[in-house]
Amino acid sequence: MRLSRYFLPVLKEDPKEAQIVSHRLMLRAGMIKQQAAGIYSWLPLGYRILRRIETIVHEEQARAGHIPMLMPTLQPADLWRESGRYDDYGEEMLRLKDRHKRDLLYGPTNEEMITDIFRAHVNSYKDLPLTLYHIQWKFRDEIRPRFGVMRGREFLMKDGYNFDLTKEAALHAYNRHLVSYLRTYERMGLQAIPMRADGGPIGGDYTHEFLVLAETGESEVFYDSEITDLTFGDRQIDYDSVEQCQAVLEEFTSRYARTDETHDEAVYAQIPQERRRKARGIEVGQIFYFGTKYSEPMGATVVGPDGARVPVHMGSHGIGVSRLLGAIIEANHDDRGIIWPEGVTPFHAGIVNLKQGDASTDSACEALYAALRAQGLDPLYDDRDERAGAKFATMDLIGLPWRITVGPRGLAANKVELTERRSGESTEVTPEEAVARLARVYAPVLAQAYPIA
Repeated sequence: MRLSRYFLPVLKEDPKEAQIVSHRLMLRAGMIKQQAAGIYSWLPLGYRILRRIETIVHEEQARAGHIPMLMPTLQPADLWRESGRYDDYGEEMLRLKDRHKRDLLYGPTNEEMITDIFRAHVNSYKDLPLTLYHIQWKFRDEIRPRFGVMRGREFLMKDGYNFDLTKEAALHAYNRHLVSYLRTYERMGLQAIPMRADGGPIGGDYTHEFLVLAETGESEVFYDSEITDLTFGDRQIDYDSVEQCQAVLEEFTSRYARTDETHDEAVYAQIPQERRRKARGIEVGQIFYFGTKYSEPMGATVVGPDGARVPVHMGSHGIGVSRLLGAIIEANHDDRGIIWPEGVTPFHAGIVNLKQGDASTDSACEALYAALRAQGLDPLYDDRDERAGAKFATMDLIGLPWRITVGPRGLAANKVELTERRSGESTEVTPEEAVARLARVYAPVLAQAYPIA
């Protein structure tokens, strides 16, 4: 992409309405525009990152064997009356009527609708196990929407639902989701710690939240510092293996890690004092097992091996896709702007032309641009007729991991400057060496892609 042809409305000053770093930087970097309280338009740069995150989520769901679909945002209220949640959910649910005076709601979640779909089409235990999911815009009428996309009213969410014949099979689905979520977050450059949590309006007493440690987190968390040493890495897991998935769950949940809602001071006190930690965390996902909470009242049953009909065991599993952008920025920034991890960066590298209009620098930049694209990388070429300081400030603000600076003086020696955003280290290399180095850096990132069903 050439910046002269891109829509990137960056701001020089900090917006007064932004209270936290991620909100401030998303507005300044031209990623979002507020349309109403807690409701945002996603401008091209923000939308580009949103799609990268969404793609990673889809790929890891496909790797785990889960099947994508799409449900509507508006849901009939009668489904929620069947489950008993219509009157229990509270004012966060946006309720409305259509022209025929039928009660509808703008879905905050989809347990009822997916149960209705299941009961209409699945009849036998032979069709199990089954996990369906979608990524969809949702709405919760927060009383105090704030912190930008971290606590908005409209948000993009992945929610998945498993259907199993027995509790044991459903708990394997729970473990399978935990493994896939660990992979998902690490691909985004995040350490998201699974913490025992409260079921809330979803229900169920077996649930973990995934939290990213950050000073601006909305939750107070308590944990054993040993858990921050754990990484999933590039290990290969057979998602059909009960033993392998159970082993990962035990590895990542055996150490104490809880939100304030489930914190147990007596258990916490048993941790050696030097390992006790109290911090703030940003919730970026949650997994639930809730048994037959929805299948029994809504008649979601299958014919079992003995010929009798039994209610299926269910769980739901969510990832806050749009919220993840805020969480990633909160964990990756400095006083100059965002620092995107390589896995989610909107562009793999920035090319800065120090003398736009000069034949040699223009030609060198065009050659770099073509060479990077030939390697499967997506560069952002700043070809604007702007001073160098403004170009550097824009690149630092939007946070691309790598920058290639091209100027007449360096080109006289066949050199360009390759700069890493996170460390700030710069190296003079030939244009060919710059392309080769970036190809090596991004090779592991590109290799993690997985075909989406």
